[in-house]
Amino acid sequence: MTIAARYPKYIRRIRRPYLALGRVGDHALFYLRALVSAPYAAWHYRRETIRLIAEISMGAGALAVFGGTVVIVGFLTLATGGTLAVQGYSSLGNIGIEALTGFLSAFINVRISAPVVAGIGLAATFGAGATAQLGAMRINEEIDALESLAVEPVAYLVGTRLVAGMIAITPLYALAVIASFIASRVTTVFLLGQSAGLYDHYFGTFLNPIDLLWSFLQAMLMALVILLIHTYFGFFASGGPSGVGIAVGNAVRTSLIAVVSVTLLVSLAVYGANGNFDLSG
Repeated sequence: MTIAARYPKYIRRIRRPYLALGRVGDHALFYLRALVSAPYAAWHYRRETIRLIAEISMGAGALAVFGGTVVIVGFLTLATGGTLAVQGYSSLGNIGIEALTGFLSAFINVRISAPVVAGIGLAATFGAGATAQLGAMRINEEIDALESLAVEPVAYLVGTRLVAGMIAITPLYALAVIASFIASRVTTVFLLGQSAGLYDHYFGTFLNPIDLLWSFLQAMLMALVILLIHTYFGFFASGGPSGVGIAVGNAVRTSLIAVVSVTLLVSLAVYGANGNFDLSG
């Protein structure tokens, strides 16, 4: 009897770190292939890329009315901006400085709230959809059929989605930031009764255009990481329909961890060296 057959539990424990490192390597190789194939996909599969841009932004089929990423992210950021205004006005009012509610909107929405909410919305809509689509194609052997037709599946299925996602994220994130600003202002001025001039004064004072640029960079990096993670899990799904469901769940969990991790790392890299904030103007 071999050692593996005699002590299976200990052998599995010994192999666990090795298998984990192997999975990390598989992720890295797939991400590299996807990034390298993206320019080729953008040039040779333009029609598919345009179709995916429309699918990312507005949804497809029955989901186009209420399930597109634009609609989901818009509702999420509206709710988040309004909640931030209510909590900020109440908390600051306890110490008599509720006039600084505009500061919270300009500061927290740009640096934390809008990027995280946009990333969650992208993961929950297009990311999960991409994993399910690619997983269904894998178990139905459609990806193998593409290879038999001499079509590079990584470029056609993954590269096009990367390009479409990076193109769509800029207007999508602009909508998210604007929605969070509008929700905070409407809640503070019209619902809580603060003077519009007072709110606009502190909002304009503390809104730093450089922070907006960093926020857009953070959103684009988040979108790239989310798309890579979801396409990987969908591309290598196995085990039939239940395997596709498991792949979607694993991809969503991993991408949510990635969203907050990117937010933390960007915040440390951009704002960590200097704990103070800069006034605009």
